[in-house]
Formats: sequence, structure tokens, C-alpha cells
Amino acid sequence: MSELIDVLLLLALPASGKSEVRKYLAKLSPEKCREDFLMGPTVQLDDYPYVHLMRTISQELRKRDQDGLFFDSDELPMKEPKDWGTLIELVNEDFDDLMKKTKAEPKSAGEWMLERFDNARAKVGAPAAFKPMPAEIRKQLVDAIEKESSDLLRDKNATIQETAGKTIVIEFARGGKDGSSMPLAAPYGYQHSLSLLSDDILSRSAICYVWVTPEESRRKNIERAKPQKAASTFLSLNHGVPMAVMMNEYGCDDMAYLLETSGKADSVKVETRGKEFFLPVARFDNREDKTTFVRADPSEWKPEDVKALHDGLAAAFQRVAKARAAG
Repeated sequence: MSELIDVLLLLALPASGKSEVRKYLAKLSPEKCREDFLMGPTVQLDDYPYVHLMRTISQELRKRDQDGLFFDSDELPMKEPKDWGTLIELVNEDFDDLMKKTKAEPKSAGEWMLERFDNARAKVGAPAAFKPMPAEIRKQLVDAIEKESSDLLRDKNATIQETAGKTIVIEFARGGKDGSSMPLAAPYGYQHSLSLLSDDILSRSAICYVWVTPEESRRKNIERAKPQKAASTFLSLNHGVPMAVMMNEYGCDDMAYLLETSGKADSVKVETRGKEFFLPVARFDNREDKTTFVRADPSEWKPEDVKALHDGLAAAFQRVAKARAAG
């Protein structure tokens, strides 16, 4: 394993501070990233743009008196729980394209995304969403999502670059229903989603887990959804998650369970495809909020807030270094 972390999985409940941590790390000098966090300059991947597009697709279909496919309402969880795996398969594709420096150039970005969703669904055993759709409805849907799909394609292609000496940061959130016992049943939780990541990702990964309680996650989720300065949809800093989703899909998570049962200190064991991977974990304690200030312009950041965040992250990443050294 190289000295630098090749792939960092940035994981946590919604509104825990993941995107703020990602934004902060992206602002650091290469020297500081390497010295304190074992990271090179970052390349960012995230499953949230796909979730947003899934909601847009469902909205457009419901406008046309069609089944929403992914969501029956903007306030409800996913209709097909296997779509948690669909999202991971899309991330696997993005990572593979990054490694191979493959840029997509479809005639229609909207049509390209519908095909990607169906292909990713097939890999996790979910039914095709768009192949059986009537041609006229499909055409209307493609036209309706073309702009958002084009933006997603542009951002995806913009990540394609030389990755030597860099750290690829992959961000996603997983959980289960409030009050669930452990282990969480598939397809919920990190245990399942981590097992779907490609061998190429797992063999090179460490985890940064931003630790907040479910109650704090819900409080901060409400706070971040309040109107404020415009932010990119794809940065996922300013979106709010519906409360039904927070309670039923993010009411708890299984990271503590995975750490406690891995058999190795500060590590998570992933068993998949007949193999075992041990991923070192930096658990950053954000139960007392250290990240919200990052949402402001960097010119407004207070030195004491920056120090608290930096020191907390550095302490967490020291445990990654120890876990890696221990093998």
C-alpha cells in the first residue's frame, strides 16, 4: 500500500458534516494534506447527483400521471431499496472511467442516464426502470431531464484527470430505520453498500467517518435546508432530506457495529465476492459541531474554528496510519 491514501470513502449520516469536511480538505495545500492526512490533492466523486436526478425523474413522471419509478413522493423514501446498490454501481462506473480516463460523449445526456440507471439496476437484481417505458413517455422524460443530465455529464467528465499522487474522495451516506437492530439487513447500511464497491476501490481505500448522533443529524438536516446563499446542487451542501427518509433510511447506521465486529482495531472488514478487505477508519468525532462554519465563505472562517476542525481530523487520521502500519 502506498504511503498516501489512494481512495478515501467519506461516510456519515446526512448533514453530519461530510461535504463540509470535503470542502475543507479541498482548500488545504498539498503539503498540509500529505503531512496531516496522508492525502494528495483530491478528486471528488459523490452519489448525491444521481439521487437528485432520480428525484427529478420521479417528479417529471408523476407530472405526466405515470408511476414515479424511484419515488412516489418528494417526501418519501425510495420505492425500490435495491437502488442503494444502484447508486454504488454508478459510483463504480465513475471510478472505473476515472482510472481509464474515459470521457462519455453521448448524443443525448438524458438518454445516456436512463440507460445507465437500467444497467446499474440490473447488476443489483432490480428491474429495468426505463426499457419497458412507452416510447412517447420516454422521449418526454429525456427532454425534461436533458439539462440536468448534461450538467451531470459535464461534471463527471471534468473529474477525468491524471490521478497519480492524488486521493480520490468518494462520498455517500447509508443507514437504516430508527430503532433497527444490528446488523442492518441488506440492502441497508454500510455493510451492504461497501460490499458492492469494486475490488479496485476496496483494495485501495480508507474510510473517514464523520460521527454524529442520528438526533444531531436530523437537527442539522433541518437547519441546512433553510434558505441561504446559493450553492451548487452537486456539492450537496444545501439540500434537506425529507423527515420520513431521515427516520426510515437514516434513523441509525451500522458503522459502530462494523468497527466493533471487524476483529482489527480502527478497521472495518468487508467480505465480498469470496474475498476479505480490511479498511482502516478515521472516525472524526463531530458530535460537538466542528464543521458548520465551513459552509460560509473561507474569508469568514475563524482561526479557532479552523484549528478545532483541523486538529480533530488530524487525530482521526493518525488512527488510520496506525491501522495501516498494523496491517
